[in-house]
Amino acid sequence: MKASHIFIFGFIFLISGCALFRSSAKSNHKPEMVLIEGGTFTMGDIYDNTNPDAKPVHQVTLSDFKIGKYEVTYRQYDAFARRTARKLPEADSLQQGNRPVVNIDWQDARAFCNYYGWRLPTEQEWEYAARSGGKKMRFAGTNNIDSLNIYARTQNNSAPFAFKVGTKKPNSAGLYDMSGNVFEWIGNYYQFYPKNGKEPTWDKLENKGVRIIRGGSFEEGKYIASTYWRVGVLADAKANDVGFRCVDPLNK
Repeated sequence: MKASHIFIFGFIFLISGCALFRSSAKSNHKPEMVLIEGGTFTMGDIYDNTNPDAKPVHQVTLSDFKIGKYEVTYRQYDAFARRTARKLPEADSLQQGNRPVVNIDWQDARAFCNYYGWRLPTEQEWEYAARSGGKKMRFAGTNNIDSLNIYARTQNNSAPFAFKVGTKKPNSAGLYDMSGNVFEWIGNYYQFYPKNGKEPTWDKLENKGVRIIRGGSFEEGKYIASTYWRVGVLADAKANDVGFRCVDPLNK
């Protein structure tokens, strides 16, 4: 009887220990988040008002949310992939570690965020955060294109691959690489901005498989790193300069 009690206790301890280990492993690879206080801002091309894809400018009001301090890294994504029996993303011959994970599609990016009870950012959240709470910022961290090298890796100042996250200066909200390094998946479908207060309309192709990437990359010029610049991409597309970060909406 006594021996059976010891066996049962040992078995329970083993099971609880495994659960604790899984929880600890998950926590060790959980992205760091930054609180962004909500507010109202004018979204779109408020600088030149010439980018047809970012017009018309319009008012948006957001509640508080948290967003990833850095782009999700290979180290974080690979740990998630192994725990969920997913295929590891393709990688170049360089050390992966804390470089932003790329070559993953929209579904994989969303699955990673969902794993932590989060989601991909909306366009409104992403732009608001990139502009440090909706400030008038052409790039994430500066309005001066001549100062962009301090904040972003673009075609003009980078090698042909993504660098480790956080190696450039953050914007005033404490977020790194919102401009440059790699594009970032957005949760929304691609659609035109609302006109005359009406709801947004689907793009002319009526293809709801088209999603959005934001922020520019090491393969693109400086202006693509603008906080209002939008690019439509098929949801199943994979590229060596497209990654992501997550949002915790706080009001779940």
